[in-house]
Amino acid sequence: MRTQVHLATFAAGAFLLLAGVAGGETVRLKNGNMITGEVLADKAEFIALDLGYTVIEIPREQVASVEKETAESTAPAEQVEEKTLYLTAKLKPQTVRELVSAFGEGVVKVQTPKGVGSGFLINKEGYIITNAHVIEGETQITVNMFIKKGESFWRRQVRDVEITAVNPAADLALLKMKVPEDVEITPLYFGDMDKVRTGEPVFAIGNPFGLEQSVSEGIISHKARQAEQMFLIQTTAPINPGNSGGPLLNMRGEAIGVTTMKFYFAEGIGLAVPVSTVKDFLKFREAYAYDRDNPNAGYHYLEPPRRGEEGERRHEEPAEPVEPAQGQ
Repeated sequence: MRTQVHLATFAAGAFLLLAGVAGGETVRLKNGNMITGEVLADKAEFIALDLGYTVIEIPREQVASVEKETAESTAPAEQVEEKTLYLTAKLKPQTVRELVSAFGEGVVKVQTPKGVGSGFLINKEGYIITNAHVIEGETQITVNMFIKKGESFWRRQVRDVEITAVNPAADLALLKMKVPEDVEITPLYFGDMDKVRTGEPVFAIGNPFGLEQSVSEGIISHKARQAEQMFLIQTTAPINPGNSGGPLLNMRGEAIGVTTMKFYFAEGIGLAVPVSTVKDFLKFREAYAYDRDNPNAGYHYLEPPRRGEEGERRHEEPAEPVEPAQGQ
């Protein structure tokens, strides 16, 4: 027997992520959480949602949107545009455990002679997104893939990796590895920054301090925090050295950012490059094409001349007039 309950009577966090009712609707709350089920009533005051084992009423003032879940919503979509390299899909909300199991293979370890970082595959051709600072000044790059066998992940090393594009200003780099013939690529799908909400639960996968395939959870603290002349996503998901270049994912498994830095001497302040910036980087990647013979692209910003330097226009006081000598 179903019971009708007001959402506010639930303990914090209960039923806020998923319900698993196929073919229903997803109610996105203003705090960033989501509930999936069958809409029984859509009233001015509330929405009645059937979760399969109970019915709840969600106050209308807590609802941001209602999204229809179709039979195709669990299947990945086709690549949007070939020139963009990245993929998007309509994915259903799942638990972190389920999403790590589904997409964990898409996250890789990026190694150079100077250190270790993270990255993630964006298509089946072997293109990888990571941070520019992870591969800065390096040409010898190794990628460790993690292949799922049963409930475990097995390491597979790929040494044939090239740098395709670099944008140091956005701290982004595009790599391309040669895909082993016996490996099936599991790419990550890109999300939509317009749908990201402050307070929304997120998680990161990476290799902090070389600890492979580490998962950390948190929420979106701020969508556009200015830092290092960039707008970055602020998150409470723990970010540490080695996480750089890894994905920040929502509860559908979509990459909404690239983890890039943290505030030292502070807890719970991690930062990630927004996926909208990554999309622009890929769209205009020819402008950031990597030149092996000139890895710094030859650009050098000239500083303005200092005051008093030769060539600068000076505003000097006029000289005092000289009285003519007597007799002249």
